[in-house]
Amino acid sequence: MEFGRLITAMVTPFDADGQIDWQTTGRLIDYLIEEQQSDSLVVSGTTGESPTLSDEEKLELFRFSVKHANGRCKIIAGTGSNNTAHSIHLTQEAEAAGVDGILLVAPYYNRPSQEGLFQHFKAVAEATALPVILYNVEGRTGVNISVETTLRLAQIDNVVATKDCASIEQLIQIVSGAPADFKVYSGDDGATLPALAVGGYGIISVASHIIGAEMKELIEAYVSGNVKEAALINGRIFPIFKGLFYCPHPVPNPVAVKYALGLKDLPVGGVRLPLVTVNEAEAAFLRNLLA
Repeated sequence: MEFGRLITAMVTPFDADGQIDWQTTGRLIDYLIEEQQSDSLVVSGTTGESPTLSDEEKLELFRFSVKHANGRCKIIAGTGSNNTAHSIHLTQEAEAAGVDGILLVAPYYNRPSQEGLFQHFKAVAEATALPVILYNVEGRTGVNISVETTLRLAQIDNVVATKDCASIEQLIQIVSGAPADFKVYSGDDGATLPALAVGGYGIISVASHIIGAEMKELIEAYVSGNVKEAALINGRIFPIFKGLFYCPHPVPNPVAVKYALGLKDLPVGGVRLPLVTVNEAEAAFLRNLLA
């Protein structure tokens, strides 16, 4: 399965009552494919506010996204949790919904050992025929999937990639030790170019909601050997990479990007508690940034 180099972790649009806005979800999928040039979409990941989506909402999102995308891009379902049995159940339901792959976040809060992490991911991978992308984001989960554990998991046939938000040093070690067909994606927009430079394959992105076309241009320039052009593009869009998470101080994802989409004439509604929308100072910062 080829998921491409630019994957967008898609927000979940909500209406004024905080329910999923299906019409806007369709518009967003079209926009991300046609205007922002996403190769694949992650549905119900962290950016999609998965912690506050019910299983029923997630499954309906999977079905809707597969049908609406209609083969124009791959749909990757976020089915990971800190409960292995639940992750297996949701993964199998996602497979039945027709998704192309799954994204499995490291179990959060219960902070398993490295052996526990290995057994968790192995159990879910063995319960599905779908390709599996690991998701390592210690800042949210409280646990790092080590290089050694990642490389062990890379030996499982349908564990095909990782989205890793750890250091460039960790990415280097994974790239150098993994099978040739195992793909390493950065999970940090600001590290897109450095990750490519050390052998990463691409980016699973938040900023691609806003500057996906420019990010695709950066990636294609680098892959084609035009490193100088890639560096110039990176320098031009780097303030947006940072500004969507620090506006002007840290804000939790996807608060800023949802507001920014409204500035792009694609309002996707607010966020569900315990997240809250941007305040006036943050809104002013984002308006200036995107201007």
